[in-house]
Amino acid sequence: MGTRVSYPVEVKLKAIEMRLAGVPVKEVLSQLNIRNHTQLKTWMTWYKNGEMHRFEQPVGKQYSYGKGPEFDSETSKLKAENRQLKQQIEILKKYKELERKWYQKL
Repeated sequence: MGTRVSYPVEVKLKAIEMRLAGVPVKEVLSQLNIRNHTQLKTWMTWYKNGEMHRFEQPVGKQYSYGKGPEFDSETSKLKAENRQLKQQIEILKKYKELERKWYQKL
């Protein structure tokens, strides 16, 4: 199974703009380093359906109505962000420990 790639909104919109201008799919993929033509097809579908909010959603997080997670207050939003940042730090610590062990074996 391949890894997921998150493309910036600018790349997505540029790809749509190029396709609307008549640029061939293969050329769009190569110029913008997009891995799969079905990804471009999905973006075009979103554009044609007026689902512009979907371009800013993170990979794998298609929230209902396209508005992202709802928070009761600013405090709960900050708590969620804090929790996410702590998880990222923990992952980096684990990676650093693994890296240290790999170098010790060499």
